[in-house]
Amino acid sequence: MKILSIGAHQDDNEFRVGGMAYKWVKAGHEVRFLSMCNGCGGHHIMTPEETTARRAKESAAVAEYLGITYDVWSDVDDCTLMADLPTRMRLIRYIREFNPDLIISHRTNDYHADHRAAAQLVQDASYILTVPHTCPDVPHMLDMPVILYNVDNFKNPPFQADLVFDMDDVIDVKLHISHLNGSQVYEWLPYNANSGMSQGMTGRYGVPTDEKERFEWLKGMNITAETTDEEIMAATHGYAVRFAKVAARFRKELIARYGEERGSKVRYAEAFQICEYGRQPYEQLVKELFSF
Repeated sequence: MKILSIGAHQDDNEFRVGGMAYKWVKAGHEVRFLSMCNGCGGHHIMTPEETTARRAKESAAVAEYLGITYDVWSDVDDCTLMADLPTRMRLIRYIREFNPDLIISHRTNDYHADHRAAAQLVQDASYILTVPHTCPDVPHMLDMPVILYNVDNFKNPPFQADLVFDMDDVIDVKLHISHLNGSQVYEWLPYNANSGMSQGMTGRYGVPTDEKERFEWLKGMNITAETTDEEIMAATHGYAVRFAKVAARFRKELIARYGEERGSKVRYAEAFQICEYGRQPYEQLVKELFSF
């Protein structure tokens, strides 16, 4: 099957669906990531041109590691993505050319204007994917894809965890592809959040300079089988924490899927909400896409 994850920026796809992408590739499915912006705004020292070039290299490294295709709309600068008609037509053509069974993207109530625009574009394109006389230069899709939203923390309305999956076996993969986005996780995002400075850490903006220490800093706390959901939800730093919070938030859903014994022990998870605009996934399709 074909899976398309659409993010506004490079790293949006990796952080939210990187583990599942790895599992899909291993299961024989074809996975593609699309970043609708070129990444030029994601740094505080490098020029936009330097940032774009570096982020392109990082995305290429992620693609090679995961075994996926990674497309970037290099002509769209960060913080300029618009849910306008020309971009909608561009996205319709792009989706039709790939013809995915599943699309994953942001929700429209996100904090970032680019994220909101990406989500709106996916919604606006959805039905028209099957309309022959719109963008007739690219054959229309015969089957509407399933559309899922990535997990987020926004509360108006709150994210609904329709599908939650165990990522314990691929947490090293998720952390590694986070590490590959070095310009973000070690430079821009810590600068933007002033991360670590209040904790007395060394290095620029609180990030350790030693390679091993830096990766441990990226992970954050050491999460074990004894770490409670309350401890995870109270933690404020680290990508292991970020990925563990999904499991802690949706513990009931994990238990419902895997049973009490396994569901109560899952440390890391990825979660998705079903979009009403796409094909509603019936049980057989869910089994095919999420057989693991």
